[in-house]
Amino acid sequence: MTAAAVHRTAFGQAGKADAPPGPLSQTCAVRLIDRRTGQTLKEKDIFATITLAGSITAQGPVSQAHADGRVTIADGPQRLTGWPVARLRGLLAGIALATLGLVATPAPVAAESLLNVSYDPTRELYGEINEAFIAWWVAQGNDAPTIEQSHGGSGSQARAVIDGLQAQVVTLALSGDIDRIATAGKLPGDWQSRLPHNASPYTSTIVFLVREGNPKGITDWGDLTAEGVEVITPNPKTSGGARWNYLAAWAWAERAGPENGWTDPQDFVKALFQHVPVLDKGARDSTTTFAQRGIGDVLLAWENEAYLALAELGDDQFDIVVPSVSVLAEPPVAVVEANLTTEDQRKLAEGYLTFLYTPEAQAIIYRNFYRGWDASLAAPEDVARFPTMELVDIASFGGWAEVQAKHFADGAIFDQIYIAK
Repeated sequence: MTAAAVHRTAFGQAGKADAPPGPLSQTCAVRLIDRRTGQTLKEKDIFATITLAGSITAQGPVSQAHADGRVTIADGPQRLTGWPVARLRGLLAGIALATLGLVATPAPVAAESLLNVSYDPTRELYGEINEAFIAWWVAQGNDAPTIEQSHGGSGSQARAVIDGLQAQVVTLALSGDIDRIATAGKLPGDWQSRLPHNASPYTSTIVFLVREGNPKGITDWGDLTAEGVEVITPNPKTSGGARWNYLAAWAWAERAGPENGWTDPQDFVKALFQHVPVLDKGARDSTTTFAQRGIGDVLLAWENEAYLALAELGDDQFDIVVPSVSVLAEPPVAVVEANLTTEDQRKLAEGYLTFLYTPEAQAIIYRNFYRGWDASLAAPEDVARFPTMELVDIASFGGWAEVQAKHFADGAIFDQIYIAK
């Protein structure tokens, strides 16, 4: 694994599964066989809990198994047919069917696992997404999967996947990091065209988090280079959020011009990093440095991190300052094709990313302080919290390939302007 923390989340079953749409398969008379012993089982030997409709369930001995995965149970004098609750699917998948003299073994719906390698501050978001996804996935008639999360600086996470971390999906801070994974042969070059909105299920931006009352009077980017101001930001060489921070500062300096004392954006960004006392590896580390260790006067933060700090640490400790110009950050997602081992795992990975665009998942995205695309199920207050801002997209800088080569590659502008303290 990598040095990045891995959060293993194997949620229990959630929700009940209605019958999936589509024609019902024909039923058949069956003989129930225990594969471990080869012995024929009697009805009383196998019990199942089935879903009939919505949250209505019934339990009883299995009297018939159907080719489409449904089972019929005996409930007193009644015979009820429905979908088995997921936790019993593994048992039922192990039962062989003999129908009309022909022995047929239904394909098991195996419980799969999935590793989501993500960038630093998305722990809370994907923790909630995973639980909702598992309930949704089970409701489609599948076994409950195990979802694992890995978090760290986006650049470091991309490197870990390239070096062999077995991620089935990546949800990183910027498309350039996933492009690097594609260049390494782990996924197709057209990955960004396979999901809506350039494969970005939400957007975000960069704001300032300052201490309560804003004692240094910080209102915009130009204030960050004032005497005595300490700025906290991660390392752009390892953190996607830090690259967005850097580019937002650059965009402001381009617009500020000589009247604000800056004729060259590079000079401004150099001056800004002279006010940075420490470069952490990722955005969450920088939040910890600022909010818990008490270092610095202003944190250059993902918008969601700033709101999360207010929610978890108290709005009586910090204020959010919205700068005049920032960036339109579009964190993308992709399936890592080279790391898929089974067709069921492919379906799981594709289903996981598709779920991010559903109204249910989009409501979770808004609730976790990200700017989603579909507000139809989101709480109005979760949508209304975001201010209107002038946001500069990555195309304005020439795209990530050009940005990486010009600013963040070894020997590029950042290496030229930053002097470690």
